[in-house]
Amino acid sequence: MKKVEIYTDGACSGNPGPGGWGAILIYKGTEKELSGYEPETTNNRMELTGPIKALEALNQPCEVIIYTDSAYLYNAFTQGWIENWQSNGWKNSQKKPVENQDLWQRLLELMSIHQVRWQKVKGHSDNEKNNRCDELARKAIETVRSQSCPTP
Repeated sequence: MKKVEIYTDGACSGNPGPGGWGAILIYKGTEKELSGYEPETTNNRMELTGPIKALEALNQPCEVIIYTDSAYLYNAFTQGWIENWQSNGWKNSQKKPVENQDLWQRLLELMSIHQVRWQKVKGHSDNEKNNRCDELARKAIETVRSQSCPTP
């Protein structure tokens, strides 16, 4: 299996509000940057969208390490949240429907194709790739804003 490193981040201007996501895929030293935008979303949805879009970009099953600064995303897979949600019919510990269930389910589908390991990184710190993903996400928001809100 090919080994791929993926860095992801999400951003939102307001929560909810316009949001963006960024991802960097690294294979054998070659980097590919991806980013995108949603007009009305939440930060958590953008944090989930980054890894989804990155995994969707892979054209064959791979061994993947995903680096994220999102405790929400990281803890879901390393603290057993996902398993609990599934066994409880996608209800959280307060017996309410899990937020972003559509994205969690899509991520699980993609993870059934790839061997994924999660790695937490500190956000807005000295991790160059994480900072670049944040920049990609924020630029996606600003690019769409500047196109839809012309200056007088």
